[in-house]
Amino acid sequence: MAREKKNKPKKKRWYSYLADAYRVSKQTYPWAPWALLGGMLAGVLIGVIGGIATGQWIIWVLIGIMLGVTLALLVLVQMVKRASFAQIDGMPGAVGAVLANIKRGWVIEQEPVRFNVRSQDMIYRAIGRPGIVLIAEGPSERVNRLIADERKAIKRVAPSAPVQVVKAGNGEDQITLMKLEKHIKRLPKVMSHDEVAAVSARMKAIPTNTLPIPKGIDPLNARPDRRAMRGR
Repeated sequence: MAREKKNKPKKKRWYSYLADAYRVSKQTYPWAPWALLGGMLAGVLIGVIGGIATGQWIIWVLIGIMLGVTLALLVLVQMVKRASFAQIDGMPGAVGAVLANIKRGWVIEQEPVRFNVRSQDMIYRAIGRPGIVLIAEGPSERVNRLIADERKAIKRVAPSAPVQVVKAGNGEDQITLMKLEKHIKRLPKVMSHDEVAAVSARMKAIPTNTLPIPKGIDPLNARPDRRAMRGR
């Protein structure tokens, strides 16, 4: 029993997650310390103004400090979120890392359903109330063939299911990684929950690529650290 306790990894404290978030942000944005300091000073300044206006310095100083800490944490959350996506942007499988964060109400294939070995272009499939959503990773024009192949396969098993296409990337007609999750969740809902379950069951009849995701990124490990982003 004593040996098991010694081998058991120590639980990380909340400040450890803050430190991790800070390191991730500073690695991508060297000016991160100044941004955090700016958020802190903004809150303190509000407290000073409130103290001058009301004469109640003690209360407003405390409010200013708490507000400054809150603003600094909000700035840190946004920076670590952007930094996390910036670090995986352009890597094969980056879309999978984003989709791994979408849970409730969606049935998502964790691995691409279509994959081009040579170009490393890939198509992911998500099923939710907006219908069947195909998320393409790769140059906009080059992924059209993969999209067409997947559309044909879907039509054979679920001809009436609505299909929407989202192209991820930094091109004119593409959605950036930073906005991808929000974009997918905001797609118009056209199916009921029962229809989602029925379509999902039919999709299992479509054979998918048996090739693994190319080396360079593991979506399950590369997705942004949600606890670090929340400052916990």
